[in-house]
Amino acid sequence: MSEFEGLVAAVTGGASGIGAAVVTALAERGAHVAALDVQPVSEKDGVLGLRADVTDDASVRQAIETTVDRLGGLDILVNNAGIGAQGTVADNDDDEWLRVLDVNLLGMMRTSRAALPHLRRSRAAAIVNIGSIAATAGLPQRALYSASKGGVVALTRAMAADHLTEGIRVNCVNPGTADTPWVGRLLARAGDPAGERAALEARQPHGRLVSPEEIAHAVVYLASPLAGSTAGTGLAVDGGMQDLRLRPR
Repeated sequence: MSEFEGLVAAVTGGASGIGAAVVTALAERGAHVAALDVQPVSEKDGVLGLRADVTDDASVRQAIETTVDRLGGLDILVNNAGIGAQGTVADNDDDEWLRVLDVNLLGMMRTSRAALPHLRRSRAAAIVNIGSIAATAGLPQRALYSASKGGVVALTRAMAADHLTEGIRVNCVNPGTADTPWVGRLLARAGDPAGERAALEARQPHGRLVSPEEIAHAVVYLASPLAGSTAGTGLAVDGGMQDLRLRPR
């Protein structure tokens, strides 16, 4: 029997990309899963699809309450919803800075805040936040995005310290550049899409983009009751980009 049998998970940004892979991975391992997203969610294999806008506190609270009412509780929260941003520190105006931080950082705060009362009643409570290699390595043209994800990593540690004694483990996954719809849209807008993709692949030591399924596998580990002694950790899934320095091919 899977360690997730009988547990309930909510995944934000669950309609596509990394979020959809996480939803599938948890459901396959026995969890009852609610996929929360501003986009319509395909309700297959028993997954509960709910509309939720992480910039709207009332929307978030309603989605969490519906999850609890429909699925019988809440044990796992995966904070995955996020948006991208390009440019140096000077390339985006105040409104864009506030928009991205509102989704990527404050969105995780709102969802976690709404979930905490229910997680406190769980026998296997876990929160997994989705960070980024941009939080731990300096990448060009990613000032705003890096700031938002750096906040996620710091928030993860602070939440872990606050809630571990309540029986709630908090960790994060820091993916490298992943093969997601957002990256696909960036590549499509590039002057040389094939060349840009090759450059993104080359900067990761294993020579390719990270798959959503690989990221989901890391989320599953951190969310599992079998990882009961893992808290406040940032798990890199980046092909070695953060820590390895290979000789050029």
